[in-house]
Amino acid sequence: MTPNVTLFYGTFVDLPRVKSGDKHELSIKHGALWVSPATGRIQGFDWSISSEADLQFLIKKSGWAGAQIVRAREEQNEFFFPGFIDTHIHAPQYPNSGLFGSSTLLDWLETYTFPLESSLGNLSKAHNVYNTVISRTLANGTTFASYFATIHVPATNLLATLCHTRGQRALIGRICMDNPDFCPAYYRDISPQESLSATKENIAHIHSLDPHGDLVRPILTPRFAPTCSHESLTSLGSLAASHSPPLHIQTHIAENKDEVSLVQTLFPEYPSYAGVYDAHSLLTNRTILAHAVHLSHPEQSLIASRGSKISHCPASNSALGSGIAPVRDLLDAGITVGLGTDVSGGYSPSILEAARQACLVSRLLRHTSRSVPNPTSNTENEKKTDEGREVLTIEESLYLATRGGASVVDMAEDLGGFETGMFFDAQLIRLGNIVSVPVEEGASKLESESKSTSKSVVDIFGWESWTEKVHKWVWTGDDRNVRSVWVRGRVVHSLEEDEESSFAAAIAAGFGEGWMRWVIGGLGVSALGVVLRRRRFF
Repeated sequence: MTPNVTLFYGTFVDLPRVKSGDKHELSIKHGALWVSPATGRIQGFDWSISSEADLQFLIKKSGWAGAQIVRAREEQNEFFFPGFIDTHIHAPQYPNSGLFGSSTLLDWLETYTFPLESSLGNLSKAHNVYNTVISRTLANGTTFASYFATIHVPATNLLATLCHTRGQRALIGRICMDNPDFCPAYYRDISPQESLSATKENIAHIHSLDPHGDLVRPILTPRFAPTCSHESLTSLGSLAASHSPPLHIQTHIAENKDEVSLVQTLFPEYPSYAGVYDAHSLLTNRTILAHAVHLSHPEQSLIASRGSKISHCPASNSALGSGIAPVRDLLDAGITVGLGTDVSGGYSPSILEAARQACLVSRLLRHTSRSVPNPTSNTENEKKTDEGREVLTIEESLYLATRGGASVVDMAEDLGGFETGMFFDAQLIRLGNIVSVPVEEGASKLESESKSTSKSVVDIFGWESWTEKVHKWVWTGDDRNVRSVWVRGRVVHSLEEDEESSFAAAIAAGFGEGWMRWVIGGLGVSALGVVLRRRRFF
């Protein structure tokens, strides 16, 4: 019998929406929240539930017999947090994570990126790479990813199918690149017509796979202006507008100074990089522009007027030496901003790492030539107040990782928080036990130390507030803290199952396989884990 609700009980942390200019603060609530298994949407919550007795009374009162209950355990410093949204990631580049050497953007493309991407025409290799990057992003709490693929239709279709099967939300884009003056001969679309035809074929596959776009949707993906001919850019703009609603679009902009100069050389008839996209109807309110490190103020104004969004990729910008994007300026210009990992220009598939880096690089921006005083500041006091405005707080960075990303992918009403009607796309974060564990009488020093060791790399001492715990997680946490991940209320990743399987194997080795087969047959692995934990075996 399918339960009528799934109950989530414990601590919930998210970032509420705020009015422009208001301070972002963590919302930390304790209680119960329930989700419809049929729709995956949050049906309601009760923040007055403070005990197991309260929870059981709620279940009985509501007639939720057989309801599945998921608990965030207080003794483990666990909490529920919205799923991360990666607004810019190159799925085929994942094997190259960390392999950028001393290259800048254009050299890196020729040395590392184009050779690897071209090899993913091999479907066996593509399956290995794509399955791995989906696993890794889910393990890091990414419930939605906007993926660049390759020029290959079968491999891009495979990426869409894998995301749909694994339950990860995704925008999937077949890369369009047909300019023979810039694209290598071994890796490019033969012509604008061939590029358009291949893109339509990919779109048709995604629509047949997921007709309502519940999980996977297509996104037009001109790699960036230099790799595309005028005809190709024009045809993509027309294709986007021909659908209702218009198709999403993703590309790069102003990532590197040499790239900006190249665009000026290749498209001298247009006033700016953003102007190139705008002239080809690619600057829309469903466009995601990655990087935006070196935009001029007129370009910022143009992007804001078109409602286009920006994916901030701080780890990649630092790794490739591209520069520091002035996120505060972008936000003040009225532009919606989210975070991207930009794997493999970015070395990590973790949006938590991107949030961390967003904070760090913003602290350096004031020391660069990109830091320009507010021209409206007239007095010394106003200028002093304006100092440090570039700096992003932890809360702002987490907002970009969740609600900001949701707005970038046009799902602001559905993702990024714990409000009634939203999808339950979330992660369970475990920070672990308090590190100070009393030495039991008669226990050796080694035994007591092993009992105080946690797989979490975040050390909690017990006196921290919840806000301080979250800050520690942002600065020192990683995928080991992500215990479970849900999309539409369905588990898509869990370390709990992995631990139970490993534990069962260990017990089998110690007690004998015959005994283990008998126990598992009668109890099941999950029940076995519960029994043995209670008996202090685990």
